Amino acid sequence: MEERFDAIVVGAGPAGSVAAYCMAKEGLNVLLIERGNTPGSKNMTGGRLYAHSLHKIIPNFWEEAPVERKVTREMVTFLTDQSAISLDVKSERLNESPSFTVLRSEFDSWLAEKAEEAGAILATGIRVDKLILKDGKVQGVVCGEDEMLSNVVIAADGVNSLLAQKAGLRGELSPEHVATGAKTVIELPRNVIEERFNLNGEAGAAQLFVGECTHGLQGGGFLYTNLSSISLGLVVTAGEFAHTKYRIADLMEDFKMHPAIQQLIEGGKTVEYSAHLVPEGGLSMMPTLVTDGLLIVGDAAGLVLNTGYMVRGMDLAIASGEAAAHAVISANQIGDYTKNGLSLYQKELENGFVLKDLNTYSKAPGFMENHRIFRKYPQMVEDLMIRLFSIDGTPARPLRKELMGMIKEHSSILEISKDVWKGVKAF
Repeated sequence: MEERFDAIVVGAGPAGSVAAYCMAKEGLNVLLIERGNTPGSKNMTGGRLYAHSLHKIIPNFWEEAPVERKVTREMVTFLTDQSAISLDVKSERLNESPSFTVLRSEFDSWLAEKAEEAGAILATGIRVDKLILKDGKVQGVVCGEDEMLSNVVIAADGVNSLLAQKAGLRGELSPEHVATGAKTVIELPRNVIEERFNLNGEAGAAQLFVGECTHGLQGGGFLYTNLSSISLGLVVTAGEFAHTKYRIADLMEDFKMHPAIQQLIEGGKTVEYSAHLVPEGGLSMMPTLVTDGLLIVGDAAGLVLNTGYMVRGMDLAIASGEAAAHAVISANQIGDYTKNGLSLYQKELENGFVLKDLNTYSKAPGFMENHRIFRKYPQMVEDLMIRLFSIDGTPARPLRKELMGMIKEHSSILEISKDVWKGVKAF
């Protein structure tokens, strides 16, 4: 008799592995399928994990998980071609709601192993080609010539979710809803990293960049310190590349050559480079999340939040994986795997922080389409700071006059006021 699983999870990223872990712990027969040869081998992310959602599932997971550093220093930096102007916060108070830098190849493998320990079956190096549909209900997946049956399929197959498209829950991705991300991992001695970023022990730093890092294109840069490496990368809205001569690889090379970055990575060795699409449309790109026999989680559901000063994905993905697991466990108890039987998933996302946070920042993607944020305003901030801190023997002007003069050179009070008001409404 052909084996039938209670659930098949496609994709062993954080969302998929957490879903498999939670279901297996409750005794469900779970198959976790990963296209890469190992979990995490095909995943690309900046590498910042806000701990709260996984801590709820595996308390103090960082005591055993392969995390790199606990972030105790936050920086947001405006870049021009010559300067870097930063807001810098270094505080142990950040430990009250901890976050960690991670390397996905190691972290994802650990999380998938936790799912295996709980009883899930992990199958790697397998590509899912399509869904099995019977009477309009998803009842398994097809991998090459093999059919695998299940009561429920959880699609955790990333931003380009084939399964969401096959189920008719989402069409082709729109360029304004996704970004092109590129990341390089640069190896440096541990003591060098700690000296350059003023860190002690396993404390870490996270830095976001806006302005010249993307040559004024809509997007930004990031830098995260690992134990003995730095994760450095860019994220640029995909639609921008239709109107520029630059490629993401060109922007990355220029970013690494910026004086502010050069001194941080000097002497380092590039050990990894990857590029990937990143969901950035928020609620506007979210597909239908539940249908008969199928749930969509993580990046496949568009669960990424970029506010400009903070980028979140993994904590949302983990929470969606847990919510999906709860829905399947509930459906298994009553024997109802229809959209109605799985509706607990949508309810948990709505009642928890996931959809509430996405709704709170729903206007952020639209606000970030303002190119003045990436071109004009970094230059304005640079000019103001240089004027404030330059003494050349000429009579000083009152600060208000310096500020008004600088505004007139670059913009207008009306234009800035409108942008500030839009920002207030967006955030």
